[in-house]
Amino acid sequence: MQRFYNQSYFDRYGKYMDSSFQTLLWSLTVSMYPLGGFFGSLMVAPLVNNLGRKGTLLFNNIFSIIPAILMGTSKASKSFEIIIFARIIVGVCAGLSSNVVPMYLGELSPKNLRGAIGVMPQLFITIGILIAQIFGLRKVLANDRGWPLLLGLTGIPAVVELIFLPFFPESPRYMLIQKGNEVGARAALKRLRGVDDVDGEIEEMRLEDQSEKAEGRLSVQNLCSFRSLRWHLITVVVLNMGQQLSGVNAIYYYADSIYRSAGVKENDIQYVTVGTGSVNVFMTIAATAIIEKAGRRLLLLMGFAICCIACLILTASLNLQDSIDGMSYLSIVCIIVYVIGHAVGPSPIPYVITTEIFRQSSRPAAFMVAGSVHWICNFFVGLIFPFLERGIGEYSFIIFGIICLLTFVYIFIIIPETKNKTFLEISQILAKRNTMEIQVDKEQLRRGKDNREREAMKSTKF
Repeated sequence: MQRFYNQSYFDRYGKYMDSSFQTLLWSLTVSMYPLGGFFGSLMVAPLVNNLGRKGTLLFNNIFSIIPAILMGTSKASKSFEIIIFARIIVGVCAGLSSNVVPMYLGELSPKNLRGAIGVMPQLFITIGILIAQIFGLRKVLANDRGWPLLLGLTGIPAVVELIFLPFFPESPRYMLIQKGNEVGARAALKRLRGVDDVDGEIEEMRLEDQSEKAEGRLSVQNLCSFRSLRWHLITVVVLNMGQQLSGVNAIYYYADSIYRSAGVKENDIQYVTVGTGSVNVFMTIAATAIIEKAGRRLLLLMGFAICCIACLILTASLNLQDSIDGMSYLSIVCIIVYVIGHAVGPSPIPYVITTEIFRQSSRPAAFMVAGSVHWICNFFVGLIFPFLERGIGEYSFIIFGIICLLTFVYIFIIIPETKNKTFLEISQILAKRNTMEIQVDKEQLRRGKDNREREAMKSTKF
């Protein structure tokens, strides 16, 4: 692709671009994706509140199909600017989907499966990365002829979603709490659960709705100013910062040089990278299988602890590999162990926690904040790490290890276990930490239920 950039420039101006300008263009190409992700995150709350969760996901496919066409035809049009522009648009798609998909699935899920289903988006992200790594092998599509097709393939999942998602129901919680459509919510729950008796879940939604009537629909500004949501918001920010600043992108950035120093042949490094991606998929599957038994909190603690230890040992092994035989192989082990730790907790669980600790009125704004922090930190690490690596080398992983440790301490002290609890129960637990109490007028709710039953009996008689 960089050769294409250079050749396009030559065809226009009759000279090749200098190396510093080419590096700048390539850095822009890479960094536009997380920047687009940030813009996409800012669109989450207004879109999900107006179009619904399902409607937003359908609309979001525009931001995948259009850039896929642009990138796929960029070589034929001899324009590298198209690629840079398309990277922003596909980043918007990623920013929206990475927030709306967990929200949608979390609201569809029964509480006993909410954790496992909440991990599914991250599982399919890892599968997508693995597929991209396989297609990105030089013998497959990562070559002069194949790279436009490789970039154009990103539109295929969007087309599949456009075909099949219309057959799925909208979030029942969105329909009942935000739109007041009990008939639609009840019908959606019956389809999702496969049973006719969904009164228990409907009443639980009513409890949540009644408890947050005073709040109304919250904007980001309201979210930041509400004392009752102070620790909720801090938790989301800390988890997303910890996820991105823990060094996961730096590990992948550094991996090739570590494999090279361990004696892996230059042409074989790409296959080792695919192997690392396979480990990532396998461990995310493991997280999906055990999250409902082990709980969210334990997996987060285990994950950040493993990443912290792996970063510290990796720093030592990189520092000693020139003087002690075998240290380079220990470095490879550290990378694999780090990937395992991140796949178990820091990668998938923050999305689940964000869904669970906020109620319906505040959840869109919360995901907007979470997504913005996520993509800003992603952009920051991509921008800063090359300079950090050039300045202090392997000691940069000490910084990532410290961040993992601080996140571990915060989780241990602040975050409660949320498995098998309703959204309202979780909010009540965190409200106590905010020295607040969520009031639920159960008597008023019971009277409302009795009135609805009497009305139903009357209509049946007629």
